[in-house]
Amino acid sequence: MNRTLLLTTMAVFVAIGTIGAQLLWFPTGVARAYPVQHAVNVMAAVMLGPGPAVAIAFMIGLLRNLLGLGTLLAFPGGMVGAFLAGYLYRKVGKKGWAVIGESVGSGIIGALFAVPFARILMGTSVGALAFLPGFLVSSITGAFIGWFIVSRVKTKNLVRIN
Repeated sequence: MNRTLLLTTMAVFVAIGTIGAQLLWFPTGVARAYPVQHAVNVMAAVMLGPGPAVAIAFMIGLLRNLLGLGTLLAFPGGMVGAFLAGYLYRKVGKKGWAVIGESVGSGIIGALFAVPFARILMGTSVGALAFLPGFLVSSITGAFIGWFIVSRVKTKNLVRIN
């Protein structure tokens, strides 16, 4: 794939994820849940692969924090889910596995990574069970939204990097 096309596609995903954070979010205890982030993670994982999906998740988290739209928990939640979604899709080749990767990566593993992250950087001392319900609801909802969109788009010749 042409590098210009790749960077442009990544920028569009970052824009969708950042703007979508303003439109659709809900509070989940000490964190805020952003299903659009998870939908973008699934779409980027399927269309671009795990590396670009992680970079997109990082940039969305960074922009949301700079604009005051998110918390620092966007980094462990979004990036782990994006990687696992892209990795599983690349290994298995089925879009449903990207949904599972995003749900497990962000909903469970990301929630567990968020505990020390919140304690060290945010000064919040909560247990893992405080993050799991919100992260799971957000990641599962967003992953299915992303799967619905990707399943309706012809991705074979749209964008693929190897």
